[in-house]
Amino acid sequence: MGTLVNYSTEKGVALVALHDPPVNAYTYEMLKELDSAILEARFDNDVHVIVLTGHGEKYFCAGANINMLRESDSVFKYYFCLHANETLTRLEHTPKLVIAAINGHCVGGGLEVALAADIRVARNAPIQLGLPEINLGVLPGTGGTQRLSRLIGKSRAIEMMATGDSIDIEQAVALGLVNRTLEGDTHDAFMRNVVSYAHGFCPPHKASLAVGRMKRAVQSGMEMSLEQGLALERELQAELFASADAREGIVAFTQKRKPAFRAR
Repeated sequence: MGTLVNYSTEKGVALVALHDPPVNAYTYEMLKELDSAILEARFDNDVHVIVLTGHGEKYFCAGANINMLRESDSVFKYYFCLHANETLTRLEHTPKLVIAAINGHCVGGGLEVALAADIRVARNAPIQLGLPEINLGVLPGTGGTQRLSRLIGKSRAIEMMATGDSIDIEQAVALGLVNRTLEGDTHDAFMRNVVSYAHGFCPPHKASLAVGRMKRAVQSGMEMSLEQGLALERELQAELFASADAREGIVAFTQKRKPAFRAR
């Protein structure tokens, strides 16, 4: 894909890794590559789940590159934030499950990237998560104020952002910020477990078309009135009822056998 974002696929899973050692801080150039990787996975009919992680053992992502921000003017900063928002929104709007595999420290804009995923899994290790932007005199400007509050509630989100304090994985799981932990003494071992977990959402185990549309119903429906959300749900359900996977699922149920889904 590029030099700042590594892209590969493995049996229905697209692996997207932020790659700028030592902390995988992102620049406009990295976000352009991430944007391209999201589109690559979106258009690949053989990709059913997107896994987003960081390179190396220590960091998922430490957020925006501070040197880039220090050297850029206010106009660049505005468009940089706009493009970052558009890229993460593209991730949310892709009707395929997105799993953030938090391999290391996940702070600032790095946590904001992870918040745009549908599910967050973390390595069972001494990892810190937080939004410390207050210490720079700014707010979390890549969706952090909006996504964190929607995920853990307004009051807890405000406290976490206003203090700038980091939390560990155990606290993150208790808050619902991280869905689950997975073992792995090394990044490679952790990622093997993540990919195995991701394969559970792929055919033939799961109807990935349905998984993707469930995601879309929730991601868009949460921002709508209940009536609008129900209308969206009906349209997505009608699309699924016309699929071969729905026919297979219903027939398999009546025949008392395990369905074999094909994402068709």
